[in-house]
Amino acid sequence: MTATATGASRASPDAKVYPHAGDAVADARDPRADAMVSKIEPDRVPEGYPAPGSVPVCVLVPVKNEQANIVECLRRLQWCEQITVVDSQSSDDTIPLAQAMGGEVYQFHYDRSTGWPKKKNWALEHVRWRNEWILIVDADEHVTPELAREIEAVLVNGKVPETPGCGDGYWLNRRFMFLGRWLKYGGWYPSWNLRLFKHRIARYERIGTLGDTGSGDNEVHEHPVLLTGQAGYLKHDMKHYAYPDLSVWIEKHNRYTTWEAHAWDVQDEGGVQPRLFGGMIERRRWLKKHARGLPGRPFIRFFFDYFVRRGMLDGYAGFVMAINMAWYEFMSDAKRHEMKHAKRSAQSETSEGGR
Repeated sequence: MTATATGASRASPDAKVYPHAGDAVADARDPRADAMVSKIEPDRVPEGYPAPGSVPVCVLVPVKNEQANIVECLRRLQWCEQITVVDSQSSDDTIPLAQAMGGEVYQFHYDRSTGWPKKKNWALEHVRWRNEWILIVDADEHVTPELAREIEAVLVNGKVPETPGCGDGYWLNRRFMFLGRWLKYGGWYPSWNLRLFKHRIARYERIGTLGDTGSGDNEVHEHPVLLTGQAGYLKHDMKHYAYPDLSVWIEKHNRYTTWEAHAWDVQDEGGVQPRLFGGMIERRRWLKKHARGLPGRPFIRFFFDYFVRRGMLDGYAGFVMAINMAWYEFMSDAKRHEMKHAKRSAQSETSEGGR
């Protein structure tokens, strides 16, 4: 079923909803947090944002060792009714800094034997949310004043966006910042992500039963799926400062290519199904499915991103990113072959041992 297309709409009583235990217990306040308040000045909010705590939305920020990013991220989220930080046992000052900025901190303990649930799905089910609307923001992202005001208009004033969808969730666009500039081409803009939704209406997909793929405990490639229909679109952007240097990019994408190899091996089982004429994620999955088998895929990816998608217009940063994504395709494929070889070797050893 599909809810009415307004920001304040609710799923009908007979709609299926996900369970919400709300049984997680927040961390006690770190003694260092109070001393940090005077240094980071949480009340010093940039101009243009709604009043602190005035918008009925709960923000979820998944973190681990994000002391370099967490303060400025949360500084731009003070307008949210509830600020929740879900941590994975950070060893730096992420926890006291988040608490000094008014955040409630919860600890997530990842079960590597099963690889599931991951951090966001766990938080959606177990954190005690004080409002039905959830905004998901990474620590290296900044919500702009324009986007904050647009969310306020939809959730408080009942404004209907130009593309409203079912009214239970909204795609948000991101400006991807890389090597000191905003990547406008090469497939990096627009960059739509389903980040604003009712917490009992959406959960992140689980692709396969892969166990721990080494890609981390947070949903990166998995997408949330709404139970009540297609999500709408908001107009204004977030800014994404994902990679302070190339070493960070390489480290993260080394892990992500391992996940890609596992997902390819199980044919994306359990995930959003690919459809050429479906929704945004369905179309992306259809393209990926048919591109995986192409010969010379890394070269095709570079040509497509740099020339067809005009990554060249982003200057040197666009060139570097096109090379990086060609490497990403190569490593995903190479790791899949490595996995297949390891499986054959294990089966051969088992067969020989049984003789």
